[in-house]
Amino acid sequence: MVSPKDQESLIYDVKISSVGPGKVSGQDMAHELSSTDLAMKLHYLRGVYYFSSQAAEGMNIKAIKESMFTWLNHLYTTCGRLRRYDSGRPYIKCNDCGVRLVEAQCVKTIDEWLEMDDDVSFQKKLLVSSQVIGPELGFSPTVLIQVTRFKCGGMSVGLSWAHVLGDAFSAADYINTWGQVMAGQQSPRTYLAQSKANNGAFPSPLRPSKDPLSVKRVGPVGDTWITANNCKMEAFSLQINATQLAHLQAKLCGQIDPQKIPPFETLCAIIWKCVAKVRNGPEPKRVTICKNDSHNSENGILSNDQLVGVVSVKCPIAEADPKELATLIMNQVVDERRQIKEAVEGEQGLSDFILYGANLTFVDWEEANFYGLKFKGLKPVHVNYTVDGVGEEGVVLVLPGPKDNDKGGSGGRIVTVIMPDNQIMELKSELKREWSIV
Repeated sequence: MVSPKDQESLIYDVKISSVGPGKVSGQDMAHELSSTDLAMKLHYLRGVYYFSSQAAEGMNIKAIKESMFTWLNHLYTTCGRLRRYDSGRPYIKCNDCGVRLVEAQCVKTIDEWLEMDDDVSFQKKLLVSSQVIGPELGFSPTVLIQVTRFKCGGMSVGLSWAHVLGDAFSAADYINTWGQVMAGQQSPRTYLAQSKANNGAFPSPLRPSKDPLSVKRVGPVGDTWITANNCKMEAFSLQINATQLAHLQAKLCGQIDPQKIPPFETLCAIIWKCVAKVRNGPEPKRVTICKNDSHNSENGILSNDQLVGVVSVKCPIAEADPKELATLIMNQVVDERRQIKEAVEGEQGLSDFILYGANLTFVDWEEANFYGLKFKGLKPVHVNYTVDGVGEEGVVLVLPGPKDNDKGGSGGRIVTVIMPDNQIMELKSELKREWSIV
């Protein structure tokens, strides 16, 4: 574990500026936030992309900023700032204020950095901004990008993304478009502002008799968009290669048909059972599942379109057959997106909720194109994403592993677990003892 004092000496020569689109996006343009967007406003995605020295060669600050001017012409909504209508409902004013750009240097090589620790919390804190929106909405960027150069000549790109803009699939598409612009590819599609001419007036459906099971009402938080927990949350990551994953599937299902349970559901069931064993208190008998819903994506608009549902059981989880838990996750997820939308609209978008960590939450990002950002045609050597604003029940993120590590470009997974710090050591021990996951 790297001490806080040592962490401070790893990164130096930090510079901060803002970069906006090269062309004026228009006058009096507004991007309307959907009720689903507002349900996610207290969460933030933090991604870090690591590039080799070959990919980073020639990537000086002049070249970076010039490419960003063109890139942001197509994504001007992310350069705006939040405002409120007279009703109090937030929206984004497309005023071209720009994204925040952070430049930094690191005393380590990329290999040394990745070998230091499995604690992603300090990596996130040093290589990607942890800034949140507020307390002054009009001065808070929704996107911050940090470029950190390593001793070996490689570099990392840290993306801090306000979840109110869209889910992880939108965030990945967003940053990948930058690579397309740098490569001189044909102009990418423009992500349009979603405007309404109603000045924030929305229909007010009756407030549901009870909130959806997948979210938790918090706050109110006012104009500082983050919620506090009663305990400290910590994160760690597990790299599971294709061979290890196949072994886990076989152990879960037996040797006859180890592919019957897909990787995501396999990992969810194993971790769900382990969390139940180590948790000091009631078992997590209800979990939230978040997955990509490609059928519901809106062309040309950044959005929160992931499927959100819950699975509830009555039996003791610590004694349950993990295969049965996995089968429930595959077949018994109750979609709650409509109820979430109604809960937010019933309050005119003024109430505050959390989703990640309201229950023990499993997030399937296997299909997210996290390795789609390329410099000089080269993919990142490693990518990791995490979430801020997680509630005390915790979250488990399942990401694709590094593409070059698996034949055919698929198979491995990165699993990032964010839990109360007093559960981390026991959970690691249980995963190692029962499933040989370290």
